Amino acid sequence: MAPSKLSLATPLIAGLLLSVAGTLPLSALAMGSKPKATDDEAIATRIRPVGHIALAAVVAGGGAPRTGEELVKSTCNACHATGAAGAPKIGDNAAWAPRLGQGLDGLLKSAINGKNAMPPKGGSNASEFELARAIVYMANKSGASFKEPAEKK
Repeated sequence: MAPSKLSLATPLIAGLLLSVAGTLPLSALAMGSKPKATDDEAIATRIRPVGHIALAAVVAGGGAPRTGEELVKSTCNACHATGAAGAPKIGDNAAWAPRLGQGLDGLLKSAINGKNAMPPKGGSNASEFELARAIVYMANKSGASFKEPAEKK
């Protein structure tokens, strides 16, 4: 009975696989490298934090107070440009009309203490004077004619 082609090929394939499997570790040793899994630098790189926190000193203001437009652009626009969380959009006279009836003092009180979804001072570090300027800026773009407040010294 003649041997099948498969029975002849099996020892050849097994021998080839064993020779390749034996050659790979020897080639790594010959090159003097460590496997990547134990390389201390590679491990440190893989477990390194994605980011870090840098603490910096707080610099006291001391500069000129921000204009109403500056405060609106840096803080207030987050909600008042889009109407987010029920905030009246700048330029929407109908939405601002009932609020304008409170006058600048009433609006300023709401801004200082917070109202509905708006946190106190709109979440900013603005002074009362800067808040008043921002309110005048937004209100005047929305149908009011408030006078620019004077800074109290």
